[in-house]
Amino acid sequence: MAERRTEDRMPPAINVSDQSAISMPIRNLISIVLAVGLGVWGYFGVIERLNKLETTEQLVKKDITTGLAELTKTIETLATGDVEKNNEFRIKWPRGELGQPPADGEQFMLIEHISGQIDKIHTRIEQMLSNGVNIKRLQEDVRALRIDVEKLKDQQRGLLNGGGHSIK
Repeated sequence: MAERRTEDRMPPAINVSDQSAISMPIRNLISIVLAVGLGVWGYFGVIERLNKLETTEQLVKKDITTGLAELTKTIETLATGDVEKNNEFRIKWPRGELGQPPADGEQFMLIEHISGQIDKIHTRIEQMLSNGVNIKRLQEDVRALRIDVEKLKDQQRGLLNGGGHSIK
């Protein structure tokens, strides 16, 4: 049992005071100081990163809340105002109460221009038809004149030959 008693004993207490001396190599001391410095630097880096993320989260939440409120307001405006405008347009446009778009005005101008050209073409065609009648009349007159000229030639030949033929 005596052996057990020696094992149950506590190690001797170390007295530490401001006068205590530690004997350790300087490289170990520098390593410990560097390790503590790196630990502190890493800790504050993590804390800084957490602060940035929390700030960003708060800003995003505020933006989302503001954006959602604006979106809701815009949807309500569209739902009421635009539907009323659309109904007004749907009713007044076929009646012609809203005027006409620029494309329609341009089309009407083109139609008027083409209509004027068609009128001119129609007038020319009518003139050509009367020209055809005149040409036929002139052809008949030319035939009659040829016949008369031939008769006159025959009389002239008869007079030159000494005969007094009469024209029938």
